Amino acid sequence: QVHPVESGGGLVQPGGSLRLSCAASGSMLSIDSISWYRQAPGKERELVARITSAGNANYADSVKGRFTISRDNPKNTVYLQMDSLKPEDTATYYCTTHISTTYYWGRGTQVTVSS
Repeated sequence: QVHPVESGGGLVQPGGSLRLSCAASGSMLSIDSISWYRQAPGKERELVARITSAGNANYADSVKGRFTISRDNPKNTVYLQMDSLKPEDTATYYCTTHISTTYYWGRGTQVTVSS
């Protein structure tokens, strides 16, 4: 298993929270960075958040202050805590791991924000 595996998506009401998980393959120490992207129907895939091997994180302007990316190295897992969700956050969320010159993509997990 080389590609990461996402989980934690679902249906949530506006203002609610979800936590996505990305299970990486192999040691986290070999991964340069792990990112979450999302793609809504009819829209281009966009970067949501990224965390480097040093633990530095950056976010898209649209999610700053609402989403938090974190990593648990012993569990080989990266999390995306999503709070104050909005309908415009509805999308398929993908995790990608960056190792050397290669990016490995997961299959995605669906997040739907609707009342």
